Amino acid sequence: MNKSRIFSLPIFSLQVRVYFQDTDAGGVVYHANYLNFMERARTEWLRERYGYSNAGLMKEFGVVFVVRSLKLDYLKPALLDDMLSVTAQIKDIGRCRISLLQTVQRKDEVLAEAEVHLACVSIESFKPVSVPEVLRNQWKG
Repeated sequence: MNKSRIFSLPIFSLQVRVYFQDTDAGGVVYHANYLNFMERARTEWLRERYGYSNAGLMKEFGVVFVVRSLKLDYLKPALLDDMLSVTAQIKDIGRCRISLLQTVQRKDEVLAEAEVHLACVSIESFKPVSVPEVLRNQWKG
């Protein structure tokens, strides 16, 4: 039985401008840069919504979240100088992991969507450890 559910917490959104460095010679965002946009959104989501930077998690709890796997669908291209909205929303939380749904949008048009699975690991061993309780409590509302 699949226990995954989308949490009712608000969707986080980060505004990202497409710069020349993000594009190929034709002014289209290079496919790998969508991952960079999503990483920035996850980092700011954690910082702005829950008060923890990646450095703070390492210092206070000795943990970091690493990408375990992801599925990314490219639907339409982002272009040079577009203003994008990159979202992050919790889908599911486990003892040592969290799954997020993320999108890259231009206004109301979804350009890419992903499901990202993060593992919480010790910075010393890079082995899975429990998500810090303070985050788990905030995430579960």
